[in-house]
This record gives sequence, C-alpha cells and structure tokens, in this order.
Amino acid sequence: MTASQLLARAKKRDFPPAVLLLGPEAYERRRIKEGLTAAFAEGAVAQLDLAEVTLAAILDDARALSLFASERLIWVVNAEAALPAPSKSAAEDDPEAESSTGGGDAAPLAAYLKNPTPGVLLVFEAMRFDFEGDDKRKQDRVRKFYSALRDVVELRRFAAHEARAEGELLARRAGLAIQPDALDLLVEALGADIARIAVEIEKLALYAGTRAISSDDIANLVPDARATTIFALVNALGRRDRTRALELLDTLTSEGIYLPLALTFLSTQFRLAMAAREAGLKSAQQVQAHFTRMGVPMWGSRADQVWQTVAKFGKPQLERAMKLISEADRGLRDARPDDRLIMEQFLLKLTA
Repeated sequence: MTASQLLARAKKRDFPPAVLLLGPEAYERRRIKEGLTAAFAEGAVAQLDLAEVTLAAILDDARALSLFASERLIWVVNAEAALPAPSKSAAEDDPEAESSTGGGDAAPLAAYLKNPTPGVLLVFEAMRFDFEGDDKRKQDRVRKFYSALRDVVELRRFAAHEARAEGELLARRAGLAIQPDALDLLVEALGADIARIAVEIEKLALYAGTRAISSDDIANLVPDARATTIFALVNALGRRDRTRALELLDTLTSEGIYLPLALTFLSTQFRLAMAAREAGLKSAQQVQAHFTRMGVPMWGSRADQVWQTVAKFGKPQLERAMKLISEADRGLRDARPDDRLIMEQFLLKLTA
C-alpha cells in the first residue's frame, strides 16, 4: 500500500484496523499523519510511545470503548521497541538490537487483529531503519514481528529525480516561481530530503512574493543546507552505504565546504549520539530534554538527528567512528594534506 492509497481509503472512511508505516521518509509520514488526523474528530486522536508503554497496554487502550468518540486514531511511535531482545550472539552481530525494550511477544497483536475494535485505527510508526545496507536486516526483524498487519506502507526515501519532481509540484502549489537551476541546487544542497525541501519552499514563497527565486537566493536563504548534507552523510555511513557517502562527499566538495569543518560536525554528531546512548535515551524527545537540562542547546530537528544517529550506530560502532575521526583529524593537520583524499579514506574505512 502507498501513502496515497491509505489517504484515499481514509477519505472514504474505509479504515483498516491497523497499519504499519515502515521506513525513514519523514515527508510522507507527516502527510499521512496530517491526513489521518484530519479524518477523526477532535479529542479522538492519541499518541503513545512503545519506548514508554507496553504493546499489551496499547491493545488494552484500543479495546476500551470511548464515551465521546465512535472512531479513534491511536498513533504509536517507536514501534521497533516492541521487538524481543536478541540472543547474545545476535546482539553481538547486531549492536543496535539492544535498543529493543518491549516484551517481544507479537501474539497479543495477532489475537487483537482477529477481532479488532470497530472504529479504531492503530498506526505503528517504525522509522528507525532504512531499506538498504545493514539496516535491511534490522528492518526485516520489524516486518516479521508485525507480520499480522496486512496493511504496510513503505516509506522509502525519495530518489533525487523524485525529490525534484515533488519539489516542483510543491512550488506550484505554493505559487512560487523558481528557476530550474535554483530548484536543482535546492534539491542537491538538502540531499534530496523532501521534508526539508517542503519547509524551505514554504519559506521561499513567503520571501519571494511574485519574483522568481534564483540560485543566489538559495545560497543566501538556506544557510543550514550544508549541515543537512553532512547529516545525510551520517545517515549514509549508518547504512554502510559507501556509494551514497562518496556522492555526498562530492556534494560537500563542490559546495566549497572546508572539509576539516565537515569532520568537526561529524565528530560532534557522533559524540552527542554516544552521550545519548550511554544515558539510555529512547526517543528524540528524551534526547532534547536530556541535553537541554545539561545546558546544551538542542532544538527539535537537531534532537531528531541525534536520535537517528543513535538508532543507526551501536556502541562499538560509535567508538570505532570516533577513533577513525581522530585519525582523519590528525591527517588533515599534516603538512600540505590532501583533504579530499583523507576524507575518502575515512569514509572507506568506516563503511568497510
């Protein structure tokens, strides 16, 4: 099932008893959430976190009849947390599996779906793992655990050409005139992250009025695009996606980014992720609250970036990444270093 098919069913009020949203694409997930939330009455929507409550408690809530709403939407985040803890050998092969804290029994969910509560829609959001690289094996565990759910929406990342086409559509809807080369630059600068592209198009539409947006406007008005590209590099490294990592290094180089500065950003990202993992944090909200209490500036999108890095890297992998960053940093400080070559070697080692 696609996001559009699910939303079309929602318009007809043909709600399935439960849906699994599988994959990291934030733009489609937000579109689904907004569309489904609008289909239910005010007060009939609840959000629960499987990192904080058990699957059994969520199913009990779904079975409970409401005096105020005949139809209810229960949105469940961190669906991966319900998976069983892996065996010791499996945990060694899959360090990220240690984040699973649920009871690990899918039987109650299968039993519920045999006789679901009429008018109740359960949406399980599993956004932690991607469809490629090392993530695929972990995502398969999630898919197997929720195999009783017949309706699965795969939220795959947009390819560059898909992101450009969607960006063009969003610009038209926003009444924004944008030059083709400017749109190309926006898509490339934001690493084809359509969620970020949508936000920037909204801002550009307010800024531009009736005039067309140029490449110079993109460079001046999207100041954090470079940081987003570096974060996309972190995600590619987490998936062991060597090809994508090297492509993003090309993007950073073509933008004229000072590569030692990019390495510093990577170091900060991994250090924050290590601190979050050692603190046992289980969601982006907990990351934001934890670092804010410590006096470290942490806004929502930044906390989400840190949490995704925690989800993609186990503790041994984070330690190895920090060691390789230290080696690359020493290399960049050598007399007359070839910054690009040193960064390529760093990426090759980390994705080995």
